[in-house]
Amino acid sequence: MKQAAIILLLVLSSLSSFAQDKYLADVEGTQNLSKEVAQLFYDDYITVAFKKLTPYWPLPADELEGLEEKTIRYLNLLDTRFGKKTELVKLRDEKIGDFAKRETYLIRYELSAIRLIFTYYKNDNGWIVNAFKWDDKLSEEFK
Repeated sequence: MKQAAIILLLVLSSLSSFAQDKYLADVEGTQNLSKEVAQLFYDDYITVAFKKLTPYWPLPADELEGLEEKTIRYLNLLDTRFGKKTELVKLRDEKIGDFAKRETYLIRYELSAIRLIFTYYKNDNGWIVNAFKWDDKLSEEFK
């Protein structure tokens, strides 16, 4: 009986450790979220940006915190490496049927740019963040 209670407690605690608890109602909601988070990245409000994504992203809270910490650490180096930010640009929207979509933004710096890539997935409840990443792989945009 004691083992069953411990197992139940572990299962319930792992379920509650996922950050996602909301759904976006439509494509316009995904576009608004991407635009807002991209602008927050541009303005160096990384913690606020992650807080905006968290309710829609079914990733464990500790993983999200780790991603946020790494992002802050690496983005602080970019000003030195790439110069000052100059512009935020939306590159494109892509979709697979009516259940998956990806939005790509660029943050331009004086010497290079970084990409922000938002991937959304639609389930029976609405749209969720399936993935979010940023990188400096500008050359991949020439495919």
